[in-house]
Amino acid sequence: MCQMTLSTPLLRSEEFHHELIHNILPFWTGRMVDLENGGFYGRIDGHNILHDHADKGVILNTRILWTFCAAYDYHNKEEYLTMAHRAFQYIVRYFMDTSYGGVYWMLDHRGGPVDIKKQIYAQAFALYAFSEYYRVTQSEEALELCIRLFRNIESFSFDHGNNGYLEAFDREWRPLNDFRLSEKDINAAKTMNTHLHILEAYTHLYRIWPDDTLRRQLKNLIELFTDKFIRSDHHFHLFFDKEWQLMSDGISYGHDIEGSWLLTEAAAVLKDPALLRKVQKVAVKMVEASLEGMDEDGALMNEADGKGQVDTDKHWWPQAEALVGFVNAWQITGDHGYLRYAENNWRFVQEHIIDHENGEWVWSVTKSHDRVPHEDKAGPWKCPYHNSRAMIELVKRLSKHAL
Repeated sequence: MCQMTLSTPLLRSEEFHHELIHNILPFWTGRMVDLENGGFYGRIDGHNILHDHADKGVILNTRILWTFCAAYDYHNKEEYLTMAHRAFQYIVRYFMDTSYGGVYWMLDHRGGPVDIKKQIYAQAFALYAFSEYYRVTQSEEALELCIRLFRNIESFSFDHGNNGYLEAFDREWRPLNDFRLSEKDINAAKTMNTHLHILEAYTHLYRIWPDDTLRRQLKNLIELFTDKFIRSDHHFHLFFDKEWQLMSDGISYGHDIEGSWLLTEAAAVLKDPALLRKVQKVAVKMVEASLEGMDEDGALMNEADGKGQVDTDKHWWPQAEALVGFVNAWQITGDHGYLRYAENNWRFVQEHIIDHENGEWVWSVTKSHDRVPHEDKAGPWKCPYHNSRAMIELVKRLSKHAL
């Protein structure tokens, strides 16, 4: 791989390459492979203790699959392809519902289903991961599964009357009363978060399967974001009921900046110049809005409740998304000020989020930079996807502009 350096003090592509190859990925290959029961373990806690009987979540497993496919495409190391095969085979064997389609939410440590609901967020991540697996292996089985998942989402989740996608169903695709991804979420029929990751999945699927219906629905998703989800101040609206009545005025700074570059990526794949120009303008304004959550130490704070209360903890994933979002804004505008924000954020990550002793990144630190040890190092929501993807994106984007 050709390692190149951009002309900024801290944004050096070789540092992101090194972090991915020598710190993030070895944690997962070295500590998370379950040789007894197959696939990967379900949890390592914030004290770096393995819980080998922990349940195994579909989000963790599909994100592991996506990560090692993307890593193999990036670095062409056979170990990464082996991990991708392992993840794909485990998901297909244990998470896929062979009777009704789609993927289950949670398995026990031996692979038995313990939560068989069909969360659309999870279907999107399976589609995202299988699309990447097809891209690096040309597996016809993976492509067939992608198309099935796409059709399931469109058949059962898409709201033909009101537009948008409904959140959750039981095993047989009957609507649930409790839509929530987690206990901290509002019980809302339509959420920004699920729509964002359907957008992400459809973007990747379109690259390998440029179907006309998929194109129409991907463009519709982009328009839903510009028309429904993006507020006048360019933060995201987060929760709606089925008829698009707003249910929250909260702000998620990490989602704001993540959405800015995922929307740009989605518009770019459609090769519609007018749409791309429109989205790029919005994306830059979303990055500017996210700066309201930027602390003086260069880190992005977690969220605000809309009533003046701010969660000042610095979680790992908003930092990863901020790095890409700032570089994307610089690529759009040429304004080097966005690179300064990215530099400051990367310095913070290096000093406070990367676990240089045990590998990977910690979940979060407080405003005073104390680690939060009760949060997982690996688990149902702590996965290698945000930070691995950021490292790969940054190397690719900075190398394009290297001197």
